[in-house]
Amino acid sequence: MRVIVKRGRSRGRKHEAILLLGPTGSGKTPLGEALEKQGLSGRRCVHFDFGANLREVGGLKRRPPGFTVKDRTVIRDSLRTGALLENENFPIAEKIMRRFSRGHRMKKGDILVLNGLPRHEGQAADLGRTLAVTSVIYLKASINTVRERIRLNADGDRTARTDDSLAEIKKKYAIFQKRTKTLLDYYARRGAKVLVVPLNARSTTNDILRRLAIRP
Repeated sequence: MRVIVKRGRSRGRKHEAILLLGPTGSGKTPLGEALEKQGLSGRRCVHFDFGANLREVGGLKRRPPGFTVKDRTVIRDSLRTGALLENENFPIAEKIMRRFSRGHRMKKGDILVLNGLPRHEGQAADLGRTLAVTSVIYLKASINTVRERIRLNADGDRTARTDDSLAEIKKKYAIFQKRTKTLLDYYARRGAKVLVVPLNARSTTNDILRRLAIRP
């Protein structure tokens, strides 16, 4: 399998994006970081880790410009409970993405690598107003594989995480299966290329890049 990106594929003025899809512990963040470091087909990739940005905004002592007190309450409740941002709160996700885009000075021709957003079809529809998801990379892992990957810290990205209890892993995996996995069909119906990468407990980012025919 291979990720193919071509200039001019974005629809209208929409920015082109690749979506990383997979349950917690599947290695989306290390893969996103690797793509940002090396790019694709000579184009700059910018990795947007929604969870990390959500935690950053939620943890700031001072409320960032443009965010309301209610926004911060919703963000902190989401971080505390693991609940997804539903459609009525999607403007908060848009604010977080705009804050990220300004900080990374995204330009025409850059590829946005989405990680953690969208999480369900309602968010995907909202994002579709400004982004064209042309490829989906699905990191496929069973619950047992996820548990073992997190235990082994397979890609070294779980060291500072405090939300990796067995109960949290099970809850997040169940939400992924019920709400997020449906995005595979959602984007396939809209013409996106879907690439499935089966994982084992010791699969690394370099293993994934090789499966995708991307040179590490």
